[in-house]
Amino acid sequence: MKTILNMKQQSVQIRFTEYDRLDELSEMQVILINRAIEAAQRAYAPYSSYHVGAAVLLENGEIITGNNQENAAYPSGLCAERVAIFYAGSQFPGISATSMAIVAMQDGSIQDQPVTPCGGCRQVLCEKESQGNTPLELILYGKKKIQVVQRATDLLPLPFTLNTGKISIFG
Repeated sequence: MKTILNMKQQSVQIRFTEYDRLDELSEMQVILINRAIEAAQRAYAPYSSYHVGAAVLLENGEIITGNNQENAAYPSGLCAERVAIFYAGSQFPGISATSMAIVAMQDGSIQDQPVTPCGGCRQVLCEKESQGNTPLELILYGKKKIQVVQRATDLLPLPFTLNTGKISIFG
């Protein structure tokens, strides 16, 4: 039997705040949610009928929206979060993203429960957070529940890095 020396068991805790109503949020958070809903309504999702919208607040006050874009050559589409973040990066390079609202709709109705970003989006959001050296708040909206995560790295505590040390600044 092999003896393992210096083994340490670690754990990761994810913290978020949960709300029941929009009036419990700040005015800007509500604006972002409404912009994300508008974006979700414009999503191109003919295959899944699952419409996702994202609205990103940049440090300069600009709000950028994105929605999921499907393609018959699956998986050539792109998630709403990445559409918004990549557009923000291309149009406002060097400007930090400070907050993002995400909303999902099925058959024209906002989901009761919030939707969280997929793994690929989590990685992109963590890198954007790291680039700006600013926490990126995530507002996950559902009709019956709203979850607010203070920083993207809370949803992906062990992100992929190229050993640059840049991603783990908040960890």
